[in-house]
Amino acid sequence: MNRNIYMTDELQAIYDQTVEFVSKEVTPHGDAWEESGKVPRDVLQKMGALGMFGLRVPEEQGGLGMGMLASAVFSEALGASTYAGFDVTVLVHTDMAGPHLLNSGTPEQLEQWLPGVLSGETILSIGVTEPDAGSDVAGIRTKAVKDGDGWRINGTKTFITNAVYGDMTIVAAKTDPDNKYGITMFLVPAGTDGFSVAKKLDKHGWRCSDTAELVLDNVFVPDDQVLGTVHRGFYETMKNFQNERMVLIGMGVGAAQVAIDQTLAHTQERSAFGGNLFDLGAIRQRMAMNQAKLDAVRASMYHAAWLGDEVMGAGQDNVKEMSGVKAFGAEAIMQIMYDCVQFHGGMGYMRETPVERMYRDARILPIGGGATEVMLEEVAKRSYQ
Repeated sequence: MNRNIYMTDELQAIYDQTVEFVSKEVTPHGDAWEESGKVPRDVLQKMGALGMFGLRVPEEQGGLGMGMLASAVFSEALGASTYAGFDVTVLVHTDMAGPHLLNSGTPEQLEQWLPGVLSGETILSIGVTEPDAGSDVAGIRTKAVKDGDGWRINGTKTFITNAVYGDMTIVAAKTDPDNKYGITMFLVPAGTDGFSVAKKLDKHGWRCSDTAELVLDNVFVPDDQVLGTVHRGFYETMKNFQNERMVLIGMGVGAAQVAIDQTLAHTQERSAFGGNLFDLGAIRQRMAMNQAKLDAVRASMYHAAWLGDEVMGAGQDNVKEMSGVKAFGAEAIMQIMYDCVQFHGGMGYMRETPVERMYRDARILPIGGGATEVMLEEVAKRSYQ
């Protein structure tokens, strides 16, 4: 990758190691994983053994103790795999669910669960979204009621990545019926009585990631599986939203760069009109503009990451900046993928061509982690006094 002002030798090493890993361990096998709808656990455990799941984990707890810039680098490098279903399987574990455990877990909870999280033995998912509540977290209906030395949870969750084959879901439930923000997070291991996968969902893209519809039917969770402060889960969830948005764009940036590179190679090889496709100014200039757009998205993402990075950066509120990156970046990446399919011609429509898959995978980016319209409102309400 091109160095930028935020990169260090350590971050560059993380990027290089991750790109090398996915080129050898992921890309050659991704088609089979897409067919099975599952990333093999042994691949995730190899990543755990290499320390890839501990970038953001404090050093005293077995990690590298790094900040948002490490996640930005890691997510972009994962995107080079060209299999976004794999990328999101990893990033839900490390950067969407994992931070809840790290930020809110008690010493006892961390001692119990963190070693498995770091090794890949315990794969995490985050259960917030419901059939009637997506970007509107405060609108969830799943409820938890105090019952002796624990809680009874009832409700449904949907679009929960990693929950079909994963080992523990961090579940958000309403615990204060008089306060729409009165939400608590709970650690719910797979196999808990009453906690079940109602359906493995069939997706347009991200085919090798598993996504579940979950049912919680009178699930009992003891008090020691409450994660964080009772009734404060909404605010604890909000803390990680910028990180979620960033890694989605990061993986998209990594994939879009591969798509551009593959399209440039194809257009220079494809004969047309006495020359090749790249000789046509309309194609050549549009791809140049796509590269310029992608460079702008990448630079904006790293800047927003630096703003929010409490270890290597400014440690400031970056909601406005990261929301803008998520909105602009997701739409730009989707348009870049469209052009890459277009300039591959008929081959771009064939399942054997990587850009066809990357185009499908990119469609979720303006939806997941906060829809573009929601992101623009986050920017807008911070743009006036």
